[in-house]
Amino acid sequence: MRRGRVEKLSSTIEKILNDRGWGAKLKEYRVFSLWQKAVGPGIARHAQPAAIRGKRLTVVVDSSAWMQQLSLMKPEVLSRVNDRLGPDGIESITLKLGELERADERPEQFQPAAGKLEAGEQRRIEECIAGMKDAQTREALKKVMEKDLLNKKRQGKMNRTDIFLS
Repeated sequence: MRRGRVEKLSSTIEKILNDRGWGAKLKEYRVFSLWQKAVGPGIARHAQPAAIRGKRLTVVVDSSAWMQQLSLMKPEVLSRVNDRLGPDGIESITLKLGELERADERPEQFQPAAGKLEAGEQRRIEECIAGMKDAQTREALKKVMEKDLLNKKRQGKMNRTDIFLS
């Protein structure tokens, strides 16, 4: 019996996210999380990523002096960010003068999912993962889907595009 090609779970999850149109958001969140390591603490104290649209990253800078400095360093900053993002990274950076979000002003930390799903929601998750042959992968994806749904319910962010509700 010939087996199919073995694929990393991270690659499979990335494909699923891209198929559902969530790949862009994933890239956006990755830019936010890797920014300080990519540019270093000196730059990160004066500049923060604000948004990403397509392949353009908008960065808020806290002073005109830093905006001038970063405009000269754009190629280097772009290279550093793309080294961490990997292929299909950012193509350009737009600098914008503004106030930075300070660590003490950030919204409260993410709270993990808590509670229980209704029987119908649990059944829909089981239906979504039923075709997966690998038990470990199926169980891991089930946990991710359960936590995602619980978080959306807690935050009141469920909508009709959620796979669980269709």
